[in-house]
Amino acid sequence: MTLAVDEYVTRVSGAPVIVDRPDPVVWSALDDPEIQDFADRGYIQREGAIDNARIDACLEELQRIGHHPDMADDPRIIREAGSEAVRSIFDVHLLSDVVWEAVESSGAIELAREILGSDVYVHQSRLNYKPGFAGGAFYWHSDFETWHAEDGMPRPRACSASIALTPNRTYNGPLMIMPGTQKYFVQCAGETPEDYFKESLVSTAPKVGVPSEEHISELYRRHGLDVLTGDAGAMTVFDCNALHASGGNITPMPRANVFIVFNSVDNALVEPYAGTPRRPEFLARRP
Repeated sequence: MTLAVDEYVTRVSGAPVIVDRPDPVVWSALDDPEIQDFADRGYIQREGAIDNARIDACLEELQRIGHHPDMADDPRIIREAGSEAVRSIFDVHLLSDVVWEAVESSGAIELAREILGSDVYVHQSRLNYKPGFAGGAFYWHSDFETWHAEDGMPRPRACSASIALTPNRTYNGPLMIMPGTQKYFVQCAGETPEDYFKESLVSTAPKVGVPSEEHISELYRRHGLDVLTGDAGAMTVFDCNALHASGGNITPMPRANVFIVFNSVDNALVEPYAGTPRRPEFLARRP
């Protein structure tokens, strides 16, 4: 019997390396200039993806879910370390019909199908919130590296849609991305502890599943860095393998985004490649 070769080996014990990505970024024809731009840069942005009424309704849902007594100890509510401030609300597409209707109206599903060349399902969803004065940072990482190692996603045939519920400005912790880095796979070093997600979801400087500072610096020199700002209602769709991060928010201006991950139905999850137990379903749904 021939065993399948893992082309995205990570969490290595030796020195990690940067390798060329063997799979395409776009899994369909590149006839549309917007889709070609996605293939080249790893992301696209659209203004006005949802209207003001849906923005207000989603913000009300953030407050309702985050402060509901029944959700106080729910593991899907992630709070800032040492604080009661909400950092993320997972499974938001299941917890709120209002949020899911906003996602459906945004065009994100159709765009994901075009990029991934197949039907899609929601691998993960969350509301990311950076309250004024208390919003923590998200360190540089590739989402696919985590989803491959800890969830068993075979290939980087997934993309994420981030829909802004508040203005994303240069000063309140917006998404930063290194355009072009989706074309590489950046190995990470270190063994994955069991239940590591309990630490990594709240840490601003995780120890496992992040590229080395040398690799981050090298890719920055090659590709530079884009700061993705926009008004409330704007949408950014980006490749699951692109290196991205966001700084903390010490301004009075909160930042809130709906974040939906679409995976191809032809990229079904297997057992985690790191050899660890499966993470909770709210982090990695299986169709």
